[in-house]
Amino acid sequence: MNIRQIIKKIFMLFYYIFRNILPLNDNVIFFESSVGRNYSSNPKYVYEEMVMQGLDKEFKCVWSLEDMATKIPGNAIKVRRTRLKYLYYISIAKIWVCDTRLPTFLYKRPETIYIQLWHGTPLKKLAMDMDVLKMSEGMELSEYQRLFKKNTQTWDYLISQSNYTTETFRSCFDFKKQILNTGFPRNDILFKKNNKEFINSIKNRYNIPKEKKVILYAPTWRDDEFYRNGIYKFSTKLDLNFLKKQLSNTYVLLVKLHYLVKDPIDWNEDDGFVYIFDHLYDIQELYLISDMLITDYSSVMFDYSILKRPMIIYSYDYEKYKNQLRGFYFNIFEEFPGPIVETTPELVDSIKNYDCNKYQKEYISFLEKFTSFDDGNASSRIVDLILQRNSKISRQNKNEIYEGELDHE
Repeated sequence: MNIRQIIKKIFMLFYYIFRNILPLNDNVIFFESSVGRNYSSNPKYVYEEMVMQGLDKEFKCVWSLEDMATKIPGNAIKVRRTRLKYLYYISIAKIWVCDTRLPTFLYKRPETIYIQLWHGTPLKKLAMDMDVLKMSEGMELSEYQRLFKKNTQTWDYLISQSNYTTETFRSCFDFKKQILNTGFPRNDILFKKNNKEFINSIKNRYNIPKEKKVILYAPTWRDDEFYRNGIYKFSTKLDLNFLKKQLSNTYVLLVKLHYLVKDPIDWNEDDGFVYIFDHLYDIQELYLISDMLITDYSSVMFDYSILKRPMIIYSYDYEKYKNQLRGFYFNIFEEFPGPIVETTPELVDSIKNYDCNKYQKEYISFLEKFTSFDDGNASSRIVDLILQRNSKISRQNKNEIYEGELDHE
């Protein structure tokens, strides 16, 4: 047994003691996003809805983080992921709010309510639907799926962005409990803050020139390109010099790294063309300031489509990704509302000659199929669920407590 395994055994022992001796605390809500690597996505926006409603003063909201310098509004308690305070608070919390899987040794109490917000609508195959495994975990597909299913069975609720998402989640997670038609909380900002004043404030914060158009490049990670477990390389075949030569007079390029990617990128950030944003930045804000999205097989396409702005897929490794790495739930060439290109020159041509009218019909169908539950009110629906399932606070004067599937009008 190596030192890492010994430490894990010790942590499991502490968690077992805390879980079985300490009483459950109705006042504690545990939050985690992106396995603790940032303060972002669906949990962030649920928490900030609680702050807006003053509920962070009524509840003890605990955030799990790798970086304790992360700034969080309100009265949150920050704990370093997989340390003793982390184990203490997660063992006594009445409600867990997360968007990725928790460590496998965390066995939830029956009284604890686990609200799984997940982190995107699936395009690439997930979990039980995968046919091959080439991730850094270094295990067989059957073992990976067994552990994944064991984890999903601890979830009490799962949220969805559309009927398509619901059906796919049922399959890939083998999830038998309640899936809520809430939409994704992280997309509320795309409805409520899509205005010039807010967009300019974000551009000012990141020093993005207002006189130029903004392209957001947000690729996903590649299962077989990693440094170690959970740490993936940045993968792209973009010819940055060609992009800069062709576009820099009119555009700037924002590069957003996936939260699993921790890779030094040697692109020159001092040239006024490229701006690199690592896993700590909130991509929702980058959506709002971008005039166009370039992605590959990432779920960012579903969220960004809510803004009804141009999107392009740069699929330089489509056949490999489809046949050797993951596979897809649908044919992107038939349903994606924009150009799909394989080379940097093709990408530049599509950027310069993008025709919104050409993809209007496909765009409408795309929105209806993949984002039909998003309407800007998802965060408040999840907060209502938290209040519903918590015995400490009741809202006798609030008549929007949702029953059943938490459908919205």
